[in-house]
Amino acid sequence: MFSTEDTIVAIATPPGRGGLGVVRISGAQATKVTSKIIERQAPLTPRRATLTRVGVKSQRGAMTNFVPLDQVVVTLFCAPASYTGDDVVEISAHGSPLLLRAVVKAAVEAGARLASPGEFTLRAVLNGRTDLVQAEAVGDLINAVTPGQARAAFDQLQGTLTGCIGEINDAIFDLTAKLEASLDFPEEGYHFVTDASAEEEVRGILARVEALLTEGRRGRIIREGRQAVLLGRPNAGKSSIFNALCGFDRAIVSEKPGTTRDLLSEVVALDELSVTLVDTAGIRGSSDPVEAEGVTRARGAKHVADVILLVLDRSERLSDEDRWLLEETSASPRLVVASKADLKPEWSNATLGDIAGEVVDVSVVTDGGLVDLRRRLTELVSGVDNLQEMPQVTNIRHINLLELAQKGLTRAAQVAQAKESEEFILADLQVARSALEEISGKRTPEDVLARIFEQFCIGK
Repeated sequence: MFSTEDTIVAIATPPGRGGLGVVRISGAQATKVTSKIIERQAPLTPRRATLTRVGVKSQRGAMTNFVPLDQVVVTLFCAPASYTGDDVVEISAHGSPLLLRAVVKAAVEAGARLASPGEFTLRAVLNGRTDLVQAEAVGDLINAVTPGQARAAFDQLQGTLTGCIGEINDAIFDLTAKLEASLDFPEEGYHFVTDASAEEEVRGILARVEALLTEGRRGRIIREGRQAVLLGRPNAGKSSIFNALCGFDRAIVSEKPGTTRDLLSEVVALDELSVTLVDTAGIRGSSDPVEAEGVTRARGAKHVADVILLVLDRSERLSDEDRWLLEETSASPRLVVASKADLKPEWSNATLGDIAGEVVDVSVVTDGGLVDLRRRLTELVSGVDNLQEMPQVTNIRHINLLELAQKGLTRAAQVAQAKESEEFILADLQVARSALEEISGKRTPEDVLARIFEQFCIGK
């Protein structure tokens, strides 16, 4: 783990040029480090923007020269009322990567250490400024690519899930206290909770955990997205449809069969969902070892796809490969896409029989059917109703720990039903409490924390 005693520095804004760039410094020596790299001599006023110059100081004999780099706005946030809980200084400069790196270098020379990914947010967790659920929500909000992902992350950042977990944990704690009191005073005959009432309370808590797990499936769809794979024989129009759904020419389109040799993927936003589109090699027999490998990968891709878009060329007669693909994908979530609908059709939907299911006609030349294709694809990859309703649980780590809590509570209910000793109920309740407290970070091991925060960007 990182040392929390160090004063750390990093660029907090994204890479690249921009109007503004921010360098963040956090730690006990943040103001001291800052004083060495800015021209201002007077102490900074907390939470007040100060216009000054940032630069480096050079010593020539008895003279100290200040070499300015840029005119900046400096803001001090004093502990504990800062993002990290330590003193934080933010330096807003012009957004030149060269300039911002120079400011960071100056801060390092003045006594700071370059921050690791997520180290600012980790300090916020360790200093009690936020819990682990909210910290993870920060990372999710930064990485959001759809409105649904952003809203779900912000909802967790506001503490909705934290509050719900806390209420469940409090209920377990209250029941634990009554059971322990019954164990502590057996000779007096005190029973603060009966077997029947203990079972009832446990099952009530269990129902709340299971409700969160039900939300978790919908939440994972929003957070992690889904995968849609385009399958079809060569020149069926897969790559053209892939490009149309992406909104730009991601795949090479050619009349020459076998142009696509490997799996091409691109993440697109469909309504509230993030969908990974995968373009594949045309399914056919080939003596070309490279194309043959592409076909093998295409066939493998259909096994991991959430939805298959089976592309059939409306302007060509159905081939043996087409009919084989119809049979091969019939048991999978699938949408048949009839491409090149602007050309004279060579087959009708009736030709496909009942095995085809719904068929969407598409022409990338006229854009015909693309709106319907997007709509149906969105419905298929969601797999659930009402994605507009915000889920509380989206993170696989949270889901795994909720499942662990569910197991503990289930066993506790069974023990209470069997009228066994309170000790056995308490042991299972402790399993549930430990799992819930690991979600919020109260009992999270250091290696888990390190794994979570190493996925963050530097500067956050």
